[in-house]
Amino acid sequence: MPPSRSVLLDLDGTLVDSQPGIAASCSVALHALGHDPGEALDIKRFIGPPLEDMLRALLGVYGDDRLDEAVTAYRQHYGESGLLGSELYPGISVAIEEMRRAGLRVYLATSKREVFARRILENLNLAAHFDGIHGSVPGGKLDHKPELFAHILSEQDIPASHSVMVGDRRHDIAGAHAVGMRGLGALWGYGSRDELESAGADQLVERPADLARVVLSMLSS
Repeated sequence: MPPSRSVLLDLDGTLVDSQPGIAASCSVALHALGHDPGEALDIKRFIGPPLEDMLRALLGVYGDDRLDEAVTAYRQHYGESGLLGSELYPGISVAIEEMRRAGLRVYLATSKREVFARRILENLNLAAHFDGIHGSVPGGKLDHKPELFAHILSEQDIPASHSVMVGDRRHDIAGAHAVGMRGLGALWGYGSRDELESAGADQLVERPADLARVVLSMLSS
């Protein structure tokens, strides 16, 4: 019997628009350290990498290196209310259902803390559609995409050649290639076409409505 075909899906910028909740929690974290980022905190370009990288960049504006304090303040607010600010992109639920009907195994692969990712999917009534939900864990060993993807492939016994990673940032594409997977760039998220093409995306997909078709095509070739 041939190995099952699998798709790994990023969360922020791929399945959900999480910018409002992330921005609110970043603002709370900066205020907790005595900074005032103003009402219009623009974090779009920072979403995608591990939380520590995002907050380090935001703190750098103020010449502040209190990263651990910022992370603690962020996670407290995000766990209480920030994660509830995530909204599914239109068409994502249908795309996931289409992929499952086609026999694909569907996994979440996010740099976000796994416990937060699970709560987001549960809040959106989507968790039951996944064969596995994977994210970062305390200690930092799965913070970066190559390590996270390698962990998922190993734990779920997924051949890299029979899987595709879907994400909206260069980290998703580079991480996929690092473990031998193909990377599909989602153009509705936070990364630009140039970013995804420069990262070497194997293909790009314009709309969630096209996602299942493109993934199935890639896994059939």
